[in-house]
Order: sequence, then C-alpha cells, then structure tokens
Amino acid sequence: MITNTASLDLVEFVEQNILPQYANFDKAHGLGHVTSVIRRSIDLVRSTGADINMVYVVAAYHDLGLSGPRANHHITGGKILQSDKRLRRWFSAEQIKIMKEAVEDHRASASRQPRSIYGKIVAEADRCLEPETVIRRTVQYGLANHPTYDKEWQWQRARKHLEEKYSVNGYIRLWIQGSENERNLNTLRSIIADEKQLRQLFDSIYAEETTKT
Repeated sequence: MITNTASLDLVEFVEQNILPQYANFDKAHGLGHVTSVIRRSIDLVRSTGADINMVYVVAAYHDLGLSGPRANHHITGGKILQSDKRLRRWFSAEQIKIMKEAVEDHRASASRQPRSIYGKIVAEADRCLEPETVIRRTVQYGLANHPTYDKEWQWQRARKHLEEKYSVNGYIRLWIQGSENERNLNTLRSIIADEKQLRQLFDSIYAEETTKT
C-alpha cells in the first residue's frame, strides 16, 4: 500500500484499477514512476495544506494520457480523470474539475503557472530531479522509443533533451520554492554545463541499461 493517510477505500480502488495501467507505458513512465510521484505528492501535502485524497488521485492519474499521443497526454489524462464516474463516490463535481485541471497543468513544458495548488504539487512531484535519475530516465526513453539507433545517436538525443529541458536556459519551471527539487536542479545544471562529466554519466548508465536482461 502506498499511503496510510489517504482514504483506505480510495487507495484500494486506485491500486486495483488505476496503477496497473502504467505497466503499458515505457520504463521511464511505468509503475515505479507513478508510485514515486504519489509519494512525493503526499510529502508536499504537509507543507501546502492541500486535501490529501485529491493530491493522491491527481498523482495517480497524471500520466494515464500516455495511452494516447504523448504530446497531448496531459490533456488526455485530464479527460480520463473527469470522465471516470467512479470518482464521484469520493469527490464533488467541483473537486473533480480541480483535479482534471491539475492533471492538465502538470506538464513540464507548460508555459503558464498551474491553476491550483494541486497542479503545483503534481508538477513538482513529477519532476524527480535527482541528477542520475533524470539522466537514466532520458536514456531509458531513448532506448525504448528509438531502439534501432546506435549509442552515439542516443548520446546526442539525450544531451539535446537535457539541455533544452533542464539547463539554466531550459523550459522546466518549479512552483514550490525551497524544495528538494530546487536543490537537485542546481546540481543537475552544473553537470549539464560540464559536457565531460555528463558524457561519463551517460556512458555508465547506457552500459547498464543495454546489458540488462
């Protein structure tokens, strides 16, 4: 069980009906990812005063839209949450609307600030910025979605992605100041700025990911 603080029957519903769907996604967005997002979201409840049941559901549903085109997964995910009539057992129509918008707002490339604290929480929790984890997920995504390309191509793709998203000029935005993510992002940015160090980490992680059985 992921948490003992959200409603137990809600947790049971999510663990039986929602979380198993993540087995259909790539490794970087699988069950391990969503459970980590849930845990980090729950941790942020203490400092934000948000409703823990709403936070839990937003985190659990946030990437379900990957069942469709990735580019629109945040919009698709919001629609999936809003259309799930089973949630009416625990939440009002207004709460469901807020949660739908939070899923829509979680995407890292979003140009505007999330509309509620729930969007800010899942956006923050979705960004596990521990440097090695970020680089590993980048490598995993490349291998899963472009398996026919060689190591050098994967390196160039990973480097470009990390630069565009996480560097000092990247598009990622954090919405909760003083968080662990803020500290990790500063460390990650220093690694990205040092291409030799970044290449060494890439080489090590690439070797591990391509020799796994």
